[in-house]
Amino acid sequence: MGYIYIFGCILFTVYGQLALKWRMNLKGQLPEGSAEKAIYMAKLFLDPWLLSGFAAAFVASLFWMAAMTKFEISFAYPFMSLAFVLVLVLSIIIFGESFTWGKVAGLILIIAGIIVTVKL
Repeated sequence: MGYIYIFGCILFTVYGQLALKWRMNLKGQLPEGSAEKAIYMAKLFLDPWLLSGFAAAFVASLFWMAAMTKFEISFAYPFMSLAFVLVLVLSIIIFGESFTWGKVAGLILIIAGIIVTVKL
């Protein structure tokens, strides 16, 4: 059951990041002026999809708290690196972000690091 908490945390974290990126792509860049920034930010808090990204971060933290009751943090925390893997892969698929062999090498190193950390 403890692994479900870890992976719930990862999935809600990934959803939150992707939802925020999706909506921010639609909203455009942050304006330069202070007043414009304040208005821009206020409008962001009216976007239900952005709010769902914030809610996902909160739910992810609840899953993480549950995971901390089951595992040592030194065991559980390396799994959070899987969020990087999922975000990279899904950002390529969903947003058409760049795919490079350097990113693939980085993902391989992340996954190898997870394996080494939790096995040794």
